[in-house]
Amino acid sequence: MFHPEPRHLPDEIARRLIQAIQAGEFAVGDRLPSERLLCEQFSVSRAVVREALSQLKSEGLVAPKVGSGVFVTERSQRQAFRMQDVAIDEKDSLAMVMELLVTIEVAATRFAAMRRTPEDLKRIRRALIGMEYEIANDRLGDEEDFAFHQAIVEATHNPHFQALSEHLEHGARRVIRQARSNTKSHHADMVEAVQEEHKTIYDAIAAGDPERAAQAAETHLRNAAKRLNMYLKG
Repeated sequence: MFHPEPRHLPDEIARRLIQAIQAGEFAVGDRLPSERLLCEQFSVSRAVVREALSQLKSEGLVAPKVGSGVFVTERSQRQAFRMQDVAIDEKDSLAMVMELLVTIEVAATRFAAMRRTPEDLKRIRRALIGMEYEIANDRLGDEEDFAFHQAIVEATHNPHFQALSEHLEHGARRVIRQARSNTKSHHADMVEAVQEEHKTIYDAIAAGDPERAAQAAETHLRNAAKRLNMYLKG
């Protein structure tokens, strides 16, 4: 039975999958098992599996194909860009990653407002409603939060934004979620404000207003950085 410590679950699953790829269990061009099958194999949630797959994508070991799944890549196709992992206690390093996160997500949200299709808007709204449900049931809604930001990046219809977002997800967003989950009292005080920021972003994208969407995203990310400092001090 697979039972690593909970805080290491995504890292451990990523390590297992990397070992399988390196051992030749999955050859170049092979499709990895679906998220559902990986959840069953490792007895973990879909959010944990997605974070593990995000690590593999950031390493350039696998690449998604829309509607088909995640596939092992050719070595020549693997990304040269690398971003060091960020730990919660490395505040200066985390601050620099947050600067990058703000810059990229603001730009992505602006393009999403310009390019989103009706289907994109449905995915963003679905995640927003999912977060509402989780909040109403006193849960963090991390999986829905991930889906919300991922849907916005996908609405850019720019694969380079999507690839860089995978790096940022691994390097920054998971640290924010870890800090937030470690400080439930702060989360309880701030969750409604966070959700209002999400709604403002959605409304601007739905209205097709790129400048308002970008401003809403910047406000959300800068507030997230401030909240992160509060979590760390707590």
